[in-house]
Amino acid sequence: MDVLKEKMDVLNDFQRFFFSMSRFASFPWTFLEKDLQSNKSSQFILDILKQTCLHSLCTKFPPSVKYRRLFISELIRQQEAAGCDPLDELYDALAKVLGAEDTPDCYKSYLLPCGDSVSLLENVALISEGTTGLVTWESGLYLAEWALDHQQAFTGRTVLELGSGLGLTGITICRSCSPNRFIFSDFHPSVLQKLRTNVRLNGLGEQTTPTVSVELLDWTTATEEQLQEIGADTVIAADVTYDPDILGGLVTILTKILRCSSPEILICSSIRNPETYSGFKQQLENAGIRHHVVTGHVSHVFPYSRFSSIEMIKLYR
Repeated sequence: MDVLKEKMDVLNDFQRFFFSMSRFASFPWTFLEKDLQSNKSSQFILDILKQTCLHSLCTKFPPSVKYRRLFISELIRQQEAAGCDPLDELYDALAKVLGAEDTPDCYKSYLLPCGDSVSLLENVALISEGTTGLVTWESGLYLAEWALDHQQAFTGRTVLELGSGLGLTGITICRSCSPNRFIFSDFHPSVLQKLRTNVRLNGLGEQTTPTVSVELLDWTTATEEQLQEIGADTVIAADVTYDPDILGGLVTILTKILRCSSPEILICSSIRNPETYSGFKQQLENAGIRHHVVTGHVSHVFPYSRFSSIEMIKLYR
């Protein structure tokens, strides 16, 4: 591979991993270490800094203070270990985060192939305020990647998302797949509040193209009339099958949706507990809902663990 191209790819990886607040172990530190050792120059570190902490996206939607502090500290450690000249910009960036106050919320940004990005206000805790809906999960990222590869499944359509969480999948579809209308939905009050914030942060709303709305949707009490009014051509959901207590409500609303019309329904799941996931499929079968597994390669756009067991199914009567 051409050295310059490899360097640009590594630089892009640093940027993608930094803005999505990926685990530090996933960063290409080995390449940086070799570059510093061979060149004895801090130029590549400066390039990394410009694409991360000094980038305009970081000014607008900064990752957590703690994360930036650890990231800059690792860059300094690498620079000092290689015996390179100190980089003023690096220590200035560290001074800035050392004096900043950390908060429970932070921004994660996911870079899209078109050069755009999806920025989300997330909670640093995996479980907060009694819900897991305040962080983005792998199956939502996978479904977003699948959507980028299959844009025709959403173009010109009315799309309903069940359990939208923080909105990563839906915002990606709105930004890249040209739906006519997109309805985000969830039930937990804290999730809905952050979801509305994230939709606004990304410049989407009722007056935009596509037309976007955020709805409170209770799976157990939603009526067929309500679902007919939405009139979805495509229904999607990611990471909604992990909790046995909510599966009954999920199957109930899916049954009502299929009774009203014949939309394309896609459910993407991280299979944490095979028994729970099998129970979901059994409930679908008991309700007369059939499914098939959607297979095929999905482009790797977002940084996340590829070791998770993720399955996407398409539902039909």
